[in-house]
Amino acid sequence: MLNFHNHMDTALEPTIQKVVSVAFETLKLSESDVLNVIIVDDAKMQDVNRTFAGKDATTDVLSFPSGLEGEIGDVFISLNKAQAQAESLGHSLEREVGFLTVHGLLHCIGYTHDTEEELSLMTEKQEAILLSAELPRS
Repeated sequence: MLNFHNHMDTALEPTIQKVVSVAFETLKLSESDVLNVIIVDDAKMQDVNRTFAGKDATTDVLSFPSGLEGEIGDVFISLNKAQAQAESLGHSLEREVGFLTVHGLLHCIGYTHDTEEELSLMTEKQEAILLSAELPRS
């Protein structure tokens, strides 16, 4: 279900585990499918973004669908960006990391936000999952 790789010294695994569990149940994903969540710093995120997306900048979350049977994909989260965004938005780091995890997971399974309709659907799914995981918007 979840492979968690924490390249930073954080205690976020329980939050990510809960959010992923609720998301799998809500989205009716198989418990045998694997999602990799990798917590990194801004420098590593910039490396990943440059290498795989051709953008030489850091970002908050990157998701890479696997395309392999039983593997959903990889979600990279910048702890630096998550902390800054949590402070800016006035909510907890747990809420922000939960949001970024769900956002990345949804991208891995095909959700996009290229149109208003797609954005609305994705936002609705994200908020429902985060509410069920007891990480509501502040």
